[in-house]
Amino acid sequence: MSSHPSHSGTSARKLRVLGVDPAVVGATGYGVIEMDGSRARLMRFGALKLPARVTFAVRLREIHFLISGLVEQFTPDAVAVESVFTALNMRTALKLAEMRGVVLLAAAQAHIPAHSYSPREVKASVAGFGAASKQQIQQMVRSLLDLPFCPEPADASDALAVALCHAQVSRSRDRLAAAAGRRSGLPIAGSVSRASGILIPRAR
Repeated sequence: MSSHPSHSGTSARKLRVLGVDPAVVGATGYGVIEMDGSRARLMRFGALKLPARVTFAVRLREIHFLISGLVEQFTPDAVAVESVFTALNMRTALKLAEMRGVVLLAAAQAHIPAHSYSPREVKASVAGFGAASKQQIQQMVRSLLDLPFCPEPADASDALAVALCHAQVSRSRDRLAAAAGRRSGLPIAGSVSRASGILIPRAR
């Protein structure tokens, strides 16, 4: 596991996101980032890889334990998870859906909103086009987080890309809400709702 230290006392302008890239075969990647304006900062990343002999039920339990622990430690404003890839065979897709389910459960138990993004949406958001390779995603994650290295393994980099995707979508939503407020003459000052991530105007 690789990590960067966390910092407490984040302001309301900051957005902290836990990204998760679940995998039926291989490792489940995770990454925590914090957005402060247009600047993204890495807080933690890694991947959970269990022995091949471990039963699927144990995998579900360990993933839930991992995500619950990360949620408790970093108190993210949102959890972002990659959605089921439609090209998978039915058996793999069902198992992946169950893995996503325990991630969503961990978020719900902590009253944190969860958001799903398709692989193409993540690639388009981070790399600019939906057919980007894993290597291109790693390079873009490195650039966006201003890192001296590419996050390894690729599963962790994919999870960070999911987190960055949500952060960018959330920033765009906030800008649109602020612009709509200006056009309607409503006060622009507001706060970000933890439940929805949408800018809520405050009365002056």
